[in-house]
Amino acid sequence: MRRLKKAGIILGVLYLGLTFLAYIFQERLIFFPTKMPSEHTYDFCQSFDEFFLETDDGAKLNAVHIKNSSEKGVVLYFHGNSGNISNLYHVANRISDKGYDAIFVDYRTYGKSTGALSEEALNKDAQLFYEYTLQHYEENEIIVYGRSFGTGIASRLAARNNPCRLVLESPFYSALDLGKHRFPFLPISLLSRYRFPSHEYLREVNCPIFIFHGTEDAVIPYDSAKKLYESIPGNAKKMVTIEGGGHNYLQAFQAFRQGMGEALR
Repeated sequence: MRRLKKAGIILGVLYLGLTFLAYIFQERLIFFPTKMPSEHTYDFCQSFDEFFLETDDGAKLNAVHIKNSSEKGVVLYFHGNSGNISNLYHVANRISDKGYDAIFVDYRTYGKSTGALSEEALNKDAQLFYEYTLQHYEENEIIVYGRSFGTGIASRLAARNNPCRLVLESPFYSALDLGKHRFPFLPISLLSRYRFPSHEYLREVNCPIFIFHGTEDAVIPYDSAKKLYESIPGNAKKMVTIEGGGHNYLQAFQAFRQGMGEALR
């Protein structure tokens, strides 16, 4: 009995220690940025301008504005939780092939961008880039596009503004919901500083919404996207299911290419 009690105490202490570490280092569990030297030169096939925006708290945010002299408009793109702008050449080609300009954003600590991470800061940064986009395009020419982690940011941005369309590739119901799926043994509701309730944001979006998700996604379960889609009121929505698709390389599937043709019509 005494041994069981001692073992229980040890396990309890270990669990509390693990919980504490998860809280302190949660950014390292969520974000996987790749830094880029400030002198790096991007090598997109299209004509582009690189630029920086400075925030109220002193962060410098790097972005690339790809210009095709498009009359169709622009895609404001928010990437996933790893890599940086330099990994988006294939996305640039896809968007250009559809006849759109593009603006690619690097979050704080990603690529050449600086600043301290927080959910509030990321959302404010997204709005700053939206306002930059409004300086160059009419609002009815702006498509907001988010992939994976970026879908949480894109969903809120679309809810707070009036773009012509919202495209979500491999989205989650909420960051909190995803955290509970990944770490069911931790009290995620108490620990998480990143919640991104996409299902709440999408109730406020007034433009058509396109969702793309693979059935074999091992990072963000297909059921999470399905639940998100079903939570959206109204009929101005479409979900494209990529049978056999994983979390990456959905562009290899005909269903994705066909659906994207409609989303970026």
